[in-house]
Order: sequence, then C-alpha cells, then structure tokens
Amino acid sequence: MHKGVVSRLTSIAALAAGLLAGPASAASVTGNATYFAGLGSPYGGCGLPQSELDSQNFLALNVFNTPGDYGWHQRPIPASMSNIIGSFDNGHNCGRYVQVTIGDYCTGTNDGAPGQPFCRNGSWVSDKYDGATLTMLVADSCADSNAWCRDDPNHLDLAQNSLNLFAKGGQPVGDLYPNHWNNRHISWQFVPAPSYAGDIRVGFIQSAQPYWPVIAISHLPNGIHGVQYYSNGAWHAATMDSDMGQDYQIAPTTTSPSQGTQYEIRVVDASDAPLADGRTYQFSLPSSCANGCGPAYTAVTYTTS
Repeated sequence: MHKGVVSRLTSIAALAAGLLAGPASAASVTGNATYFAGLGSPYGGCGLPQSELDSQNFLALNVFNTPGDYGWHQRPIPASMSNIIGSFDNGHNCGRYVQVTIGDYCTGTNDGAPGQPFCRNGSWVSDKYDGATLTMLVADSCADSNAWCRDDPNHLDLAQNSLNLFAKGGQPVGDLYPNHWNNRHISWQFVPAPSYAGDIRVGFIQSAQPYWPVIAISHLPNGIHGVQYYSNGAWHAATMDSDMGQDYQIAPTTTSPSQGTQYEIRVVDASDAPLADGRTYQFSLPSSCANGCGPAYTAVTYTTS
C-alpha cells in the first residue's frame, strides 16, 4: 500500500471538506452573453496559455457579483466578502465544461453600460438561432467594470471564434455573429468533460524553479477544487496561485538537506471527490527550469500509483 491507504483517504477527504464547494449543481441558469477575442498573455484567468487549452471553444466567468458596484475588489475574494463571489468562484470553476444554449435576441441597445438596464429601447425576441448549443471550457475570468461582469451573475463571456460554431439539428448555425448577436440571452450549465479519455496534464508555469514550483493542471474530467502534495513524509494542501484555479504551488518530496526537484501530487475535482480514487502523480522539475522555466508552460511526464 502506497504510504498507507487509510492515511491517503483520510487526508484527501479532509482537503475536500475544507474547499469552497462552488456552484457544482448541473441546474441551468440564464444570463447575457458577450464575446472576447482570446486569452491574454501569458495566461488566461485560470492560469493556462490559450495554446494549452483542451478546447478552443472557451469562456470566462464573472469574478464578482456586485450589482451597481463597479469598483475594484481584492482577488482572491476573502471569506469575509463571500457575498460578492461571482460564478468564477475564486478560480474553483476553472477547467470545467459548460453547455451553452442560445436564447433570445435583443432588438434594442444592449451595451452593458454601467448603471443602465440591458436591452434598452427594445425587446427580447426569439428567432431561428434559439436552442443552438455548444460545449465550452472555463478558461478565463471577467472582472471588468461594466454591467455584464457586475450586474448579471449568470453572464458568460464567450470566445469570439466560437460564436458561429453553435449547432442546431447537428449543423453549425454559421452566421450568428456578427449580425445576429447583440449580446444575446443564453442559458448554461456545468457538464462533465465531453468524450473524456486519458489522464490529466501537468506542466510548470513561467518562472517556476526549485524554490517556486508552481504547476498548471489541465485535461480534467470534471474541473479542479484542490491539489495535495507529498513532502517530508506527509500530505499537505497546495496553495492556489492567486485565483488562477488550475495553478498550484507545491513542494518537493524532500526539502532536507537541500531543496529537491521530485514531486508527488493528487487532485480533488469539482465535486470535491479525489480524482481517480486518489491516484498519485510523480514527476520531476525539468533541468531547463533550474533557474526558472522560460516558456509560459513546460509540460512534464509523470508516473502514477
């Protein structure tokens, strides 16, 4: 038994119990949808470069839920301000998939201006695009000071290149954008990763090194709520890198007499369950990262137990 099955299950259950649960329900919600050109550099809000995403159909969730308040707030949002946590959930919904369904079109002004109603001087109408769907990956966060990202708790910001890939009757709609968009209504819900196969991917982020080993975890079957690392004979909860929900700072399996470069981790998914029944992943810091990883993402190979 690897480091004690009882110890493993007890400590990983304790980790899961202490995590933010987040909106894990599959219930559908309705909001407004906008679009954006792509992830920033070197990472999107979840801590992965766009080139490393499992899907180029990706979206951003709202960081804050502050109707009428367009000011800046601390990130990650502290527990004392949990009432303003948006659907991004301090990064805990990163790496999850969302099924998005197209809803009604606005015939008026729908610009997300602060303090203004949505769809001014017009109405919401149904058309031939209603009901088109696309499954998209949570990869970014929206904290902008506009009505979309503050007043609408169910707002989604969608990758622009995905808009014409929404399908109805098995066929892409083709021309939803630009003339039939106007920040439409959408409904959405979290779903498991479609056609999932294989196992997670692990890589070190830019500037990671022996004294700052931060990893990005992707190709997840159901998101990620936490990471544990094995160090000096015990399991420890890893710290998320700010609110980039797929990046975690870990420690080597041994730190004495000198900082090691061998690592062992396990993962908790968005349902607060241990991934693959508590499977552990063992890997090393690449020699190219001895003085800091240069690329935004340096993939590693691993063994499991």
